[in-house]
Amino acid sequence: MRECNLRVNRLARPTTAGLIAAQVLIVWLAPTVFAEEGKTTVAFNGLEPIEGGSVAMAYIDPKADFSVFRRVKILDPYVAFRSNWQRDQNRMRRRSIRARDMERIRADVASLFKTVLTERLEADDGFEVVDEIDYDVLLLRPAIIDLDVSAPDAATAGRAQTFSASTGAATLYIQLFDSVSGKIIGRAADRRVVRNTAGTVTWSSRVTNTAEARRMFGRWADTLRGFLDQHYAQ
Repeated sequence: MRECNLRVNRLARPTTAGLIAAQVLIVWLAPTVFAEEGKTTVAFNGLEPIEGGSVAMAYIDPKADFSVFRRVKILDPYVAFRSNWQRDQNRMRRRSIRARDMERIRADVASLFKTVLTERLEADDGFEVVDEIDYDVLLLRPAIIDLDVSAPDAATAGRAQTFSASTGAATLYIQLFDSVSGKIIGRAADRRVVRNTAGTVTWSSRVTNTAEARRMFGRWADTLRGFLDQHYAQ
């Protein structure tokens, strides 16, 4: 098994509730169990778990040569709210969250995540983000699931004051593919909860939600960039 020497972030530790959806996406694949030096390891489609990583769970193809990838193609992120999010939000609001409000939030989250990931991957002469498929292109398929945005300000003339000690939470599930062969060579999942740094109750708006989401997505993007730089870039 490979080891990842990146620092473990306390916010990246798995939580049972937050990772259920990501685990479902992973465990439907038939696992292969094999012995290695007296240990039992579970591999998914030939992917081995990474030990000591900075995300809740990660698997990688030990035979994949990541050093060939100089460019990255990012598919549009899939975004899904946590179960019963709309119902729970509408219990606390004067104006109900509608389907079009949720679609706007999904579109905003998908666009912001792709933007932040692109910025972090390309920073400091890093990996060029492209739209094409080629031998040197790593294909990323991200999904933001179990999204729990606290007090989003749905479009309204009067600003309803909803108070919260946190601005949201989300689980990232991302798959890495060889863009030419289509072979999956890695997958990871991680849950993060964004909390008010002062620990006090404050009004959460679309502006503060976007700022916190950018920081959350930036940490995930930096983890991926650091992993590629440390282990595979030459």
